[in-house]
Amino acid sequence: MELTFLGTSCMVPTKERNVSGIFLDYNGDGMLFDCGEGTQRQMNIVGINRNRARKILISHWHGDHVAGLVGLFQTLGNDENPQKISLFGPRGTKQRMFHLLNAVVYSTKLDLTIKELDPKGEVLRFFENEDYALECLDMRHPTPCLGYSFIEKNKLKINMAKAKELGLREGPLIGKLQRGQTVQHKGKEVTPNMVAHMKEGKKITFILDTGETKHIPILAEGSDLLVLESTYLSGHEEKAEAHRHLTAKQAALLAHTAGAKRLILTHFSQRYKETREFEEEAKDYFQDVSCAFDFMKVKL
Repeated sequence: MELTFLGTSCMVPTKERNVSGIFLDYNGDGMLFDCGEGTQRQMNIVGINRNRARKILISHWHGDHVAGLVGLFQTLGNDENPQKISLFGPRGTKQRMFHLLNAVVYSTKLDLTIKELDPKGEVLRFFENEDYALECLDMRHPTPCLGYSFIEKNKLKINMAKAKELGLREGPLIGKLQRGQTVQHKGKEVTPNMVAHMKEGKKITFILDTGETKHIPILAEGSDLLVLESTYLSGHEEKAEAHRHLTAKQAALLAHTAGAKRLILTHFSQRYKETREFEEEAKDYFQDVSCAFDFMKVKL
C-alpha cells in the first residue's frame, strides 16, 4: 500500500506545489483522491500510469480539487478498450459531471459510473469488497464536502513454517485456511489458529478541505494515518474560520482527539513559501506529524 502526494497547495499552484491530488495504490487497485489542475502531468512525472486510476473520490467541487478531470478523462477514454471508472462525490456531483463532460468535445468514450454520496451527518460505508471498505462523512465547507476513509480488512496471515510442520504446502488447503476455514489433512483436522495469526488492517483517512467540525475525529477515529488539510498557521486563524479551513494547531488537536497514530498535513496556502512552521506548530500538540510535499511517497 503506497500513497503518492501529487499536489499539496491550496487553491493556487506555486512553483513548488501543485493543487490537490493524492494517489493510493493498494495491491494494484488505484484510487485518486481529488484531481486538481495538472494532476495527470504530476502522475507522469512521478511514474504513475493514469490508467490505474480505477476509482476517483472527489471531496468537493471547488476548482482546485476537480479542474484536472477534463484532461484526465480525455486521456483515460482514448484507449481502444476503456477501463471501468467509478467516480464518487458529494451532493450535486452528477449534475456537475454532466456539465463538465459537455463543456468540451470528446472524441473518446468513457466507461464511467458516477455515484453521489450524502452521509446526512453519519459515517456512510459506500463501497466494500473482501479486501477493504470506503467510508465518508460530511465536512464543514462553503459547498457540500466529504472526507473519506480507506479501511483495510483484517486478514489471516499463514505461517508457512508451521504449515510445513503439519505437512501442508502451497495449494487449495492453504487458501481455505487463509479464508478462515478448517481443513482435513492426512486424517487430521487443521484449524486456522494452528498455522495463522490475524494481521490487523490499516485505516487511512483523507480530509482535504474543511473547517473545524466534530465530524473530523468521528471519521478519522483510530486511523493509522490521517491526511488532513492545514491551510493556515495560527496567526491567520480568523482567515481560516472565514474560509472554513484549518490551522496547523487545529489539525493537530483534531488528530489527537481522533486517536490517530500519524498525521500528515497538506493543502497549504500559497502565502507560505515553506512548511517547516506548520510542522513546528503542530508538534506542540501531536508528536508524529509531518508536512506533505509534491511527489512525496508514503508506504504502509
